[in-house]
Amino acid sequence: MTTVTAVTREDTQAAGKRLAASLRVGDVVLLSGRMGAGKSEFARGVARGLGITSAVPSPSFTILNVYDEGRLPLYHFDWYRIGDESEITDMGLEEYIGGDGVCLIEWHERAEDLLPDTCLEVLISPQEDDSRILTMIPHGRWEAQHR
Repeated sequence: MTTVTAVTREDTQAAGKRLAASLRVGDVVLLSGRMGAGKSEFARGVARGLGITSAVPSPSFTILNVYDEGRLPLYHFDWYRIGDESEITDMGLEEYIGGDGVCLIEWHERAEDLLPDTCLEVLISPQEDDSRILTMIPHGRWEAQHR
């Protein structure tokens, strides 16, 4: 487990960009934190680190945004508005998780049964001074696969 303190929005993006350097085909990264914690800022950093230059909005109203212009395709999910897991599986989730790119999933708690055993959780915890604590929590064989 690794912890990083991000004082600014740019720091949060920089942490995402650093993570992107180690991401590989099939990786799944779970973004945890309350509404407004900085999950989408971190996702923007990952996108920039993968070489994606287009705008990276929060996917709240689309469930999935796909970016294929970088080093690896990026599939940015936001499961906040799903009613049940079938909404995700019906869109072909198995093509994305473990597929040809990297998956970032916000609000993964809404469909935990669909998550792979091996993934990285990034817990973003806003502090009273407006900084954020970013805790990287590996699950399954994440650490062994990323040495």
